[in-house]
Amino acid sequence: MEAFIIHGGKPLKGEIEVRGAKNSAMPILAASLLSREPSIIDNLPLIEDVRRFLEIIISLGGKVEWLGERTIKIIPGNLNLKNINQSSVKKLRASVLLIAPLIHRFKKFKLAQPGGCLIGARSIDTHLDALCQLGVKIKAFPSFYHYNGSDLKNGEVVLGEFSVTATENILMLAALLKGKTILKISALEPHIEDLVCFLKKMGAKIKVKSPHIYEITGKESLKGARHTIIPDPIEAGTFLILGTALRAKILVKNVKIEHLDLVIKKLKEIGARIKIIAGKNNLKDIMVLPSYRLKGFKIQTQPYPGIPTDLQPPFGVLATQAEGTSLIFDTMFEGRLKYIDELIKMGANAIIADPHRALITGPTPLYSQEINSLDIRSGTSLLIAALLAKGKTVIKDAYQVDRGYENIDLRLKKLGADIKREKLQ
Repeated sequence: MEAFIIHGGKPLKGEIEVRGAKNSAMPILAASLLSREPSIIDNLPLIEDVRRFLEIIISLGGKVEWLGERTIKIIPGNLNLKNINQSSVKKLRASVLLIAPLIHRFKKFKLAQPGGCLIGARSIDTHLDALCQLGVKIKAFPSFYHYNGSDLKNGEVVLGEFSVTATENILMLAALLKGKTILKISALEPHIEDLVCFLKKMGAKIKVKSPHIYEITGKESLKGARHTIIPDPIEAGTFLILGTALRAKILVKNVKIEHLDLVIKKLKEIGARIKIIAGKNNLKDIMVLPSYRLKGFKIQTQPYPGIPTDLQPPFGVLATQAEGTSLIFDTMFEGRLKYIDELIKMGANAIIADPHRALITGPTPLYSQEINSLDIRSGTSLLIAALLAKGKTVIKDAYQVDRGYENIDLRLKKLGADIKREKLQ
């Protein structure tokens, strides 16, 4: 197991670029399997979850050619279920996105139950219910599901909640399903918009009928396409919060700011000094300037365009540096607040009121400690805490952060952070 070793308290300054969106990459990689023609994906983030997903595609018989540092060609013409890497499926929550493409390619198959971050109950019941509404027959077993898509039917699908991945699965399934499908209660996150853009390039007919309602007219086949993944709004938001918490001067480059409207508004209300600058390719750069005074705040996670649950942990760390008591309310996952126990070890004045709410009073100095990287987002948030803390902090299980953030230690080091990796015995 690798750990991050951080000596905190160092002033940070410089530039950091936002990479491709993790949450866009996974469904777009899955969607490439809907066609037998090659697709080219640009701006792919070089993160562990992407590597695991590509392992699954290769185990299915798909070919992956690297055309550049972050550009790949996927050649999915000859897929075979015989050697699918079920071990990687078990470890990867995003493997649930394979359901729709595999239904169209094979009709019947079994797929291990997906893994992922330990952030509370993450049932795929919404997926299963939605698939059943389109005629998929599903049998559940202790370690896997068996899917039968021999009798698909178009129609109306009403999701049980604003599920991002269930929305993506139905969009992919309906894209090749003869007739018209209406998808209601759909999520509208930026990465869903990115997937829809890719599907349209492949030839899919998808319309937004009204907020949270898609109309999909199925095609007999889809073609390969080339697509550039959007910049990651979660990574951008994390870097903005990092600069604000550390009162640093940091230029965050390649940001699609319309994906962060409420996040930026909330940061300004808290006391962040943010200046938006024209960037390249219709993107923006954001300069974070040292803040004078940070005020306590209340955040409540909501579906897009609300505050995303993935940015709740960085806001929790920011609360330790703000004056007064802040309320953190995560409406989605009851395990998202576990990182606060690690912050308390570091000296934070915090109370977990219930599985969804916490109160954090600041400002409080944070101190070095040996702590655990519990999942992708909490691990990265604890990196921010370690950069604030005096002394040497050890954050175990660096892999959790690597799953969602590309070479985060090297990028932070360029800002002046004293950070390295070590293998633990």
